[in-house]
Amino acid sequence: MDRRRFLTSTALAAPLLTAAAAPAAAEQPARPGTPPAGRVTTGADLLAAQRWRPLAGRKLGVVSNPTGVLGDGTHVVDSMVAAGLRPLAVFGPEHGFRGTAQAGGSEGDYLDPRTRLPVFDAYGATTESLAGQFRKAGVDTVVFDIADIGARFYTYIWTMYTAMAAAAVTGAGFVVLDRPNPVGGEAFGPTLDPAYASGVGRKPIAQQHGMTVGELAGLFDAEFLPADTGGGRLPRLEVVRVRGWRRDQLFAETGQQWVLPSPNVPTETTALLYPGTCLFEGTVLSEGRGTTRPFEIIGAPGIDWRWAEALTALGLPGVRFREHYFVPTFGKFSGEACGGVQVHVTDPRRVDAIRTAVAMLVTARQVHPDVFAWRADGYIDKLSGSGRLRRMVDAGAGVDQVVAAWSGEQAAFRDLRRRHLLYR
Repeated sequence: MDRRRFLTSTALAAPLLTAAAAPAAAEQPARPGTPPAGRVTTGADLLAAQRWRPLAGRKLGVVSNPTGVLGDGTHVVDSMVAAGLRPLAVFGPEHGFRGTAQAGGSEGDYLDPRTRLPVFDAYGATTESLAGQFRKAGVDTVVFDIADIGARFYTYIWTMYTAMAAAAVTGAGFVVLDRPNPVGGEAFGPTLDPAYASGVGRKPIAQQHGMTVGELAGLFDAEFLPADTGGGRLPRLEVVRVRGWRRDQLFAETGQQWVLPSPNVPTETTALLYPGTCLFEGTVLSEGRGTTRPFEIIGAPGIDWRWAEALTALGLPGVRFREHYFVPTFGKFSGEACGGVQVHVTDPRRVDAIRTAVAMLVTARQVHPDVFAWRADGYIDKLSGSGRLRRMVDAGAGVDQVVAAWSGEQAAFRDLRRRHLLYR
C-alpha cells in the first residue's frame, strides 16, 4: 500500500489525499494578468490554529530557521512548546536555527536557551550523519518549515533533501509546512548537469524552479530519492498546503510579513533578483555583500558609468540600472571604493532575473574586460549548473544566444515538475 500522503489546505480537518489522487496543477504563463486578492495562510498557521493537535503523539524533529514563523511573528517551535507539544530536537540549516551565522556558516550544536531543546547543526550534513542524529534523538517524524527563495543554489532545499533521505533510511515520516514561493510559480533557466552537483545544487532542477518546498518534496521523493537510498522512498510524506496562494502571486501580494530568509536577502525585491544576480558570486565582482542591498548592488574597483549606460541601452523589462558607487564593509573589496550599478525593480511582474543577470555578465565583460573575470575556483559552473554559461560569455555570445541555449532543458523541467505541482 502506498502510504505517502498530501494533506489538504484544511490542515488535516479533511480526509487525506493520496499522492495519486492529488490533482496536478497545470503550468501557467509567467505572472499573467492581475494577481488574485486575499491573504495567504501558511501550512504552519493552519496547524497552529489547531494548537498542533494533528502532530500530537509523534516524536518530532523540526528542521527550521527564523523564517519558520506564524502570522503573528511567533516561531513555530516556540508555538509548539507553548501548546504543550515538545519536539525531541531541532535541526538548523545554513545560518543556523536562530539565524545568527553569515553565509557559509552555521550555529553548531547547542541547547536552545528559550525552549531548552537540543539543536543540531544540519548544514553540510550527509544522509548518514543526519540519520544518526535522528536516531540519537529518537525522532519518528521530521517537520520541515523554512521559507525558500526559489533558486536552485539556495541551500535550504538541499538541507530538506538530505533530511528527506535521512528520514527514508530511518523509516521516519516527513511533514512539510508549506509556504509560498516568493518569486512566483514559473520555472526559468538552465537545469543542473549532475556532473556539477555540489552543496549549491545537488539535483537536476531549474535555476529558478518556481515550486514551493512542498512541491519540491514531492518531486524529490518521486524522482531522486530512490537512487540515493537504495530504491527507498519516504514511508510517509505529508504536505500541509498553503491556503489561498496561486502560482502567479509574488510575495508582496500574499499579505505575509517578510522575514529575512538569510542575512543578505533583506527585502522581497532582493529575492526577485537573487535567482539571477547570485551568479556574480562566481565572478571577481562584488555581489553587494557588505552593503545594505546585496544582490541589487554589483560592482568592483575600476568599473564606471559605462556599464550602467550599456545595460540601460538594452531596455530590459521590469528593471532600471543606475550608476552606483559603494564601499563594502565585508566580503569582496571590503573597505575599497567600487563602481558599478544598482538594479532597481520598476515592475516586479515583468522581472526576468536570470536574463537580467546574463545581460549584466555579458555587458560587464564587453565594457570592462580589464576588470571582469570569473573566480579561479570555477564556482560559476556550480552556480549555473554547468560550464556552458562561462564558455558562451567568454566566446562573446549575446544575451539572446545564451538564454536560448537552455530553452530545451527548461521546457523538459517544466514537463517533469508538472505532475508534482499542488497549486494552480
